[in-house]
Amino acid sequence: MRFVWPWDEARVVDDDELERLYSYPADPRWLAVNYVSSADGAVEVGGRAARLSNAPDRKVLQLGSDLADVLLVGAATAMIEDFEGVHPSEETLRRRRRHGLADIPPTAVVTTGRTLPADAPVITKADVPTIVITCESASAEKREAWADAGAEVLVVGTDTVDVAAAVQALVDRGLGRIDCEGGPHLFGSLIEAGVVDELRLTVSPLLVSGPAGRIATGVPIDPVDLDLVSVLAEGGVMLLRYRVRP
Repeated sequence: MRFVWPWDEARVVDDDELERLYSYPADPRWLAVNYVSSADGAVEVGGRAARLSNAPDRKVLQLGSDLADVLLVGAATAMIEDFEGVHPSEETLRRRRRHGLADIPPTAVVTTGRTLPADAPVITKADVPTIVITCESASAEKREAWADAGAEVLVVGTDTVDVAAAVQALVDRGLGRIDCEGGPHLFGSLIEAGVVDELRLTVSPLLVSGPAGRIATGVPIDPVDLDLVSVLAEGGVMLLRYRVRP
């Protein structure tokens, strides 16, 4: 792996350097969004993002999770991608302990209640209780079922989830390093709420075409300015990091 920007021919991007680049700042809250897309902007192939991924993408995605206090994901994405929570390897445990983090970060799933059954793997197969973030429109029966399955249920918002309040609730629990892994509707809501700090985007060297969507969808907003922080390349794969300009 090598730097494309900022250019420094003598700077080797080894595992230690990569970990430094993808670490979270010492802010009370830092929300980083991880995404992979094709060169023509597709976010899935055959309904899943996994076919767009590659070894460099998996490495930085792993770092995003390994160095976070909590993973944040939309319910539809959790179901489609078969999320089962974090099950750390020995390498992950060593890394997290070196950074003073809990051995296993919880997963926080955002849902209005329609797409997250109580027996979802992200709840039932997680090693630590999953945080289900929902709103008042989710039925009491549904909330009770999630809790009975082992989840911690957090209600923020009336008809839809108030994502700004959800993020603040995670911070209040000491979960300020937030790794968001999709989906597009959640990312769009986070942008609209003004709580995204960083975008970590892998551009996969593929052309997909078809009906695939964008990495963020939602209501129209004024464009958000980004500052390019770094660009890495390996085997045609581009790894970009942007920070949201205050």
